[in-house]
Amino acid sequence: MKFSLLSLVVITAALAPQIAVAADGKTAAKLDDDFYLQGEYAGTISLGASSPVWTGLQVIALGAGRFQAVEYAGGLPGNGWDQQTRAEYTGHRPAAGIAELAGESRRYTVRRGSVVVKDQAGHEIGRLKKVLRRSQTFGARPPAGAQVLFCGRDAREFTGGVVTPDHLLVAGADTKRSFGDFTMHVEFRTPYMASARGQARGNSGVYIQKRYEVQILDSFGLGGADNECGGLYKQRAPLLNMSFPPLTWQTYDIDFTAAKFDAAGKKTANARITVRHNGVVIHDNVEITGKTGGGAAEGPDPAAIKLQDHGNLVHFRNIWIVEPS
Repeated sequence: MKFSLLSLVVITAALAPQIAVAADGKTAAKLDDDFYLQGEYAGTISLGASSPVWTGLQVIALGAGRFQAVEYAGGLPGNGWDQQTRAEYTGHRPAAGIAELAGESRRYTVRRGSVVVKDQAGHEIGRLKKVLRRSQTFGARPPAGAQVLFCGRDAREFTGGVVTPDHLLVAGADTKRSFGDFTMHVEFRTPYMASARGQARGNSGVYIQKRYEVQILDSFGLGGADNECGGLYKQRAPLLNMSFPPLTWQTYDIDFTAAKFDAAGKKTANARITVRHNGVVIHDNVEITGKTGGGAAEGPDPAAIKLQDHGNLVHFRNIWIVEPS
């Protein structure tokens, strides 16, 4: 599988303070110093007499000044990583605006906008710059004939839809229309929940026909399991974990073919799905062998799409769908 490359924007200036806002307009969480150290970094590292090697680093805030980092040989996932060589580092924030992480082979000093890389003897061997990636399909305009489900004005296409003061759709809404086969574009943003873990960290999902879940989760820096972001929940892991950091807009582009049933109601063909996460194929026309655990029973009839409410402040924007003519 060959993955497309994503555009990179290098961030060199300090970021202004930000605040996450709940649906009622009240402040949900003020972003802390750890948030601004967290993120993606890329650059070259010198390894002895060999030529410098391109390296990607994902720095994950774990709350209370603790951090984990994942190093990728060749570049970030979807941007050069060899999909094999991956090393983990742990550390903490000893002072404001700085984090120190260490592992078996290297040490990383993270500051806003850059990382200094040293070997175990303390010699500098490289510097990485912070990058802000944007999906190639972010902001994609609906093609002719598409049904626009949400464009920021209102939630009239959803049952239970709530729109924030800044024109975002809150998780916990079902489409009023039912769908069979389709192509869908949806943009989502997971919250910053540094102290949360596992399924409690930015959890939601796109439930196709209320039956089959494409998981949404803050899985930044994780290995890419079937219950993490992009997974067909508890059924198939993504080919690659393409998760961006929390509070970064991400995209799913989904091609779905509904399961087939005969006149007696017996399933004759499984549903099939292709998913592009942030512009990269993570499921390539694969079968969905059955419903997600909490999903509705499979059947021949079209059904609604559910944006799952799992108690976390996940938001959506720019949702549209195209059905076959």
